[in-house]
Amino acid sequence: MDHAGRIERLRAAMQCDALLVTNPKNIRYLTGFTGSAAMVLVTGDGVLFTSDGRYATQAAEQLRVDAQVEIGLPSFQRDAVVKAASACGRVGLEAASVTWAQQRLMAGEWFTSAEVVPTDRLVERLREVKEAAEVERIAAAASIADAALAALLPMLHEGPTEAEFGLALDMEMRRRGATAPSFETIVASGPNGAKPHHRPSTRRVERGELVVLDFGALVDGYCSDMTRTVSVGEPADPLYARMHDVVRQSQAAGVAAVSSGVAAVGIDTACRDVIGAAGWGDRFVHGTGHGVGLDIHEAPAVGSTSTDTLAAGNVVTVEPGVYLPEHGGVRIEDTVVVTPDGCRILTQSPKELVA
Repeated sequence: MDHAGRIERLRAAMQCDALLVTNPKNIRYLTGFTGSAAMVLVTGDGVLFTSDGRYATQAAEQLRVDAQVEIGLPSFQRDAVVKAASACGRVGLEAASVTWAQQRLMAGEWFTSAEVVPTDRLVERLREVKEAAEVERIAAAASIADAALAALLPMLHEGPTEAEFGLALDMEMRRRGATAPSFETIVASGPNGAKPHHRPSTRRVERGELVVLDFGALVDGYCSDMTRTVSVGEPADPLYARMHDVVRQSQAAGVAAVSSGVAAVGIDTACRDVIGAAGWGDRFVHGTGHGVGLDIHEAPAVGSTSTDTLAAGNVVTVEPGVYLPEHGGVRIEDTVVVTPDGCRILTQSPKELVA
């Protein structure tokens, strides 16, 4: 992956003399370092990387950029950062990642001769357009999730609890090469399916009811995200099949609307128009999708209030849903990569209702 090119693109976007990067995902994106504690100072002509003694060897193995490396106690790291920024008139902090207390400390004690300014998602904006190597990792994560679901769907017929099936899905993804689930797996059966972010419980999956399965795999730091809704055997109520059919049509309409240059709100509208026409517009209670990458939720947003425009290389989800508290819910979701004239679907699991 082009870490050096990322540093150069960041410099071109900076409107300050230096940027102190403290968000661990942003540090990983810029340098390749995956540890939990580090700071990176990017100036016009250099990069300073600091961490503590736990990560001395790891930093030497993982750093993919030409950087001055300083390893030591927090006070040593602070002094190294202050020295490297001593000639800088304006030092930027990541506003979304720095606490009020940290900002006061850095402005009052670290960069006393500089103007400390907030920056708005400088690195995150670079992360929105994925390189081919990033898409490969997300695709690999999606493939693992697909294979895990295919292997475990028969288990639903045994009547497991939601928690048992969620744990089995997590372990199967790990067994197939995932580092971890990319987020807390959702298994929502029967009435629980009407809660979009239900946490797996001790409730047992019953035949004929809807089961919402929302999960993903983590591969080399990159996430996948997929939702499928199934009935264990033939659905007990004809309404379930109608709900599933409407959401499936809605999701297909959203995927068909994805393309470079398209306003993200248009994807949301395409999905909502189908569900609204079916009479369930007020039962689609969340946004249509979100970006996926090093974070499971990142820009661009795909929703009714989004101001984002899709670009080739964005990786986003399309995940409309209908939720009826007395019956359950249906959500169908794919992760897709935006192309100049459409998109490529990375999650390939079938969308049939009956498991």
